[in-house]
Amino acid sequence: MKKLLYILSVSLATTAFLPSCTNLESEMYDVINPGIFPVNENDADALVTAAAYGPFRSSWYSGIFTSAQGGIHVIGEMTTDIGYCQWNDAVWPDLLDVNFTPSSTGVISFYKDYSNYLGKMTLALDRISNIDMNEDVKKRLQAEIYCGRGWLAYLLYDFYGPVQIPTLEQLNDPLGEQIIPRVSKEEMVSFIEKDLRAAIEVLPATYPVSDNNYGRFTRGLAYTVLMKLYMHEKEWAKAVECGRELMKSEYGYSLVPEYKDIFTLENEGNPETIWAAVCSRSVNQQLWLAHVLSSQYPTKNESIQKWGGYRILWDFYHTFDKNDERLKVLVGEFVGTDGVLYNEANPGTVLQTGAMPVKYGEDPAATGEESQLDWIVYRYADVLTLLSEAIVRQNNAITGEALELLNQVRTRAGLKAYALSDIKDVQDFLDKVLEERGHELWFEGARRTDLIRHGKYIEYARKYRGSVAAQDYMNLMPLPQSVINESKGTVLQNPGY
Repeated sequence: MKKLLYILSVSLATTAFLPSCTNLESEMYDVINPGIFPVNENDADALVTAAAYGPFRSSWYSGIFTSAQGGIHVIGEMTTDIGYCQWNDAVWPDLLDVNFTPSSTGVISFYKDYSNYLGKMTLALDRISNIDMNEDVKKRLQAEIYCGRGWLAYLLYDFYGPVQIPTLEQLNDPLGEQIIPRVSKEEMVSFIEKDLRAAIEVLPATYPVSDNNYGRFTRGLAYTVLMKLYMHEKEWAKAVECGRELMKSEYGYSLVPEYKDIFTLENEGNPETIWAAVCSRSVNQQLWLAHVLSSQYPTKNESIQKWGGYRILWDFYHTFDKNDERLKVLVGEFVGTDGVLYNEANPGTVLQTGAMPVKYGEDPAATGEESQLDWIVYRYADVLTLLSEAIVRQNNAITGEALELLNQVRTRAGLKAYALSDIKDVQDFLDKVLEERGHELWFEGARRTDLIRHGKYIEYARKYRGSVAAQDYMNLMPLPQSVINESKGTVLQNPGY
């Protein structure tokens, strides 16, 4: 399968950022002369690849979606009732205990490492605007930047609230001592929405798997992120509109019949995948199984590295129906290569804190920690269950359509469909949606946001993680203390920190 691989050899082409007090780390702004780069269509494509696609990768230990520490799927899940890590590394305790501080490495890393890409994308838009090139290609590249900028802004907003958004004028004055304050909530939401709408106007619904453009941003991706923004803002009617749009035939999305097949090498680019961070043997390898599997777990490929770190807490594991097909890749019991039966009653050091979230299939070519399997970021089951929730929230009433959407995902897992008579009231339905999304999307980055939207994030931190540090204000994570200090009061910290 052909993929668009994000080899970031031109990353310096985005040059020129403001001083570090803006949280846009100082760059060697004199290395690339914008008067000589970019000047043609190939330059523009390279620039967009570096600026717009650069952060959205699963590449060893870097990238927003890395399966190692630092990836937002891992960061978010490790603070909920789902995730745990059996290692004692310094990055984990504050996440696992929901004890967030402005100096907690795992908590602040996403902001520290990726907020500067908002400025890179703004500069890239400006740099390609005057290039003499095919106008249709230029419009697509601009739309990709809008999609990436809106998406990154949404992810930062979800974790930290409104952030610093530099203007083009500020970015073009890198030597000026400018301190950029955080925008307001209304400005932040408007910024995200406008960027995603601009992308939607131009981008194709999707790309064929066989296309050289597989892996590029699409209208389907932009609508998915926009839907998540509207769910975040409780704009139920707008979320419903996005969900219905994504169900149209032009997008070609559908559920894969077998849950376990979604995450395999053989089924990459399946119709359930809305967007995945593309990986290969040469670049952007993901490291999921290395972080999950213990040495005793049997694999066909004996060369796969196994460190035995990530787990799903037993309390959450016990919420699954024993007939749930999703348990085939969530391992709570197995006979090890040493002949020992490992389970909750006899965990050893292997299943001490919970079940093994295998999820992804093996890479038969792996010789260590690396895997070429694409890291799935968004998929259709996510949209269907969000749409089900949004329909009910919109009118505070359970409908047959909402129930049917939820049942599509539930029955795919081999479970009996809910009947209307099984639902006590609206709150009971919403609780069932929350549970179903947890069972479906574990370690796909949805749980933290779901729990916050349902008003249960801090409650669950105390109840299931035993956190004594968790406070209500921790629905938002803190900005790095260095940003606050360097701004001399211009950049305000989130309340409570």
